Amino acid sequence: MTKQSRHPRAQQFASDNYAGICPEALDAMLKANSGSEPAYGEDIWTTHAADSFRTVFETDCEVFFAFNGTAANSLALAALCQSYHSVICSSSAHVITDECGAPEFFSNGSKLLAIATESGKITPEAVRALVESRSDIHFPKPRAVTITQPTETGQLYSIAEIEALSAVCRDQGLKLHMDGARFANACAALGCTPAEMTWKAGVDVLCFGGTKNGMAVGEAILFFSPELAVDFDYRCKQAGQLASKMRFLSAPWVGMLESGAWLKHAAHANACAVRLASRIKDAPGVSFAFPVEANSVFLNAPESVLAGLAARGWKFYTFIGGAARFMFAWDADPARVDELAEDIVELCSSAQ
Repeated sequence: MTKQSRHPRAQQFASDNYAGICPEALDAMLKANSGSEPAYGEDIWTTHAADSFRTVFETDCEVFFAFNGTAANSLALAALCQSYHSVICSSSAHVITDECGAPEFFSNGSKLLAIATESGKITPEAVRALVESRSDIHFPKPRAVTITQPTETGQLYSIAEIEALSAVCRDQGLKLHMDGARFANACAALGCTPAEMTWKAGVDVLCFGGTKNGMAVGEAILFFSPELAVDFDYRCKQAGQLASKMRFLSAPWVGMLESGAWLKHAAHANACAVRLASRIKDAPGVSFAFPVEANSVFLNAPESVLAGLAARGWKFYTFIGGAARFMFAWDADPARVDELAEDIVELCSSAQ
């Protein structure tokens, strides 16, 4: 009987969505659960949360709240585009591979134009080439570029890379959207401020992920140009994203932002990814499919090793290039990370 089969509820690292609610978010939600408050975002908590974002981002941005990342990304892109427009993205971007056509649906048909890339990162040169390849009326007119920070392969755009993409966007009349499902992990890894990685670098709209950062549910959509947010509240309502008891969607953000938990927890998750990588890097037959830059590890290993990990009860995904993905959340237990590392090293040694 394996260690994991004796402990069926032992912590897993297949996804940072496996984690529960962090104390700071839960405490704020419990505090909001006192007395009555106006509905549909007219409560004091939603106002407080929006103001907290403006403080953290050092700018007077427009802030909206949605239940999940698919809705946040799709509605943000729909706000930038008409149905005859197109959105440029990486071929591995979440908006094109994992959102079931929602961006096209909510924009009434804006086409996603994918740039093939193994890293998940797109370059200014590739964006420019795609935009300039067609300018006739028969082709959906490019209107926006979306980047994921960190990417689906766990890699980071540097501030300079974001600025370079923004420069091309401005030159080509495009808007720049950032899918920040793990935005906090990127800030922690780069050691930069939220402002430096977004509006100061030329990002027009950010979707800031709360769910993967330790909240139960909820994403924030930040427009750094107010004119882009005109009537966005109506768009949210129409899409079923206007929570009637909005305080429970917004209050956790107050707890996360004002305590600094959003950054602290992200730094811990990143450190656990580095911890695993450092303990298995010399295991025979092991390599990393992508650099370990945030809170994920993509592991190339013999099929017998991956089968052995599954047999010992470890859960992981192999949906990007066949590498086993391990993802670390705010509550990752370093001792449990070490258990995973020990099993990987042991199985790799046995496979020789």
